Amino acid sequence: MRPLTEEETKVVFEKLANYIGRNIANLINNKEDPHCFRLQKDRVYYVSEHIAKFSTCIARPNLMSLGTCLGKFTKTGKFRLHITALDYLAQHAKYKIWIKPNGEMPFLYGNHILKAHVGRMSDDIPEHTGVVVFSMSDSPLGFGVTAKSTIESRRLEPTGIVAFRQGDAGEYLREEDTLFTV
Repeated sequence: MRPLTEEETKVVFEKLANYIGRNIANLINNKEDPHCFRLQKDRVYYVSEHIAKFSTCIARPNLMSLGTCLGKFTKTGKFRLHITALDYLAQHAKYKIWIKPNGEMPFLYGNHILKAHVGRMSDDIPEHTGVVVFSMSDSPLGFGVTAKSTIESRRLEPTGIVAFRQGDAGEYLREEDTLFTV
């Protein structure tokens, strides 16, 4: 497990900034419980610095995971967020979409968010911006990217796609064989 290089940090921060904006500083500048980003086998972990110091005693081949996995780097060098990052995205989300109970199951099965399923959404969401998806009872369900801005979404027909799904809590079941393995 090693710290991220400058280029890797830039790619990770750009992806996180798409979802949480300037709140990314809250992840880094936590004085009471400082955290850091670590890379292990193309996966980026968000871990307490106290625990990261203990991990240096463990050989790299024997270390499977540490902290919260935020995502992984693809073979082309792009960063893809995992559903395991949802807790941190939900806490610091800049834009949010709440979906009705009749839209929760289709979303959790891997479908995009339709206008008919949207209960409410944050004001002034731009097009192609990261959003965190919540149920109407404020439980985080996943995250995605808006297909249309808030204003354009209001004019859509009920079957129009409002947001493209990037990750949802149903991935824990659908991808349980590969989610935590190399």
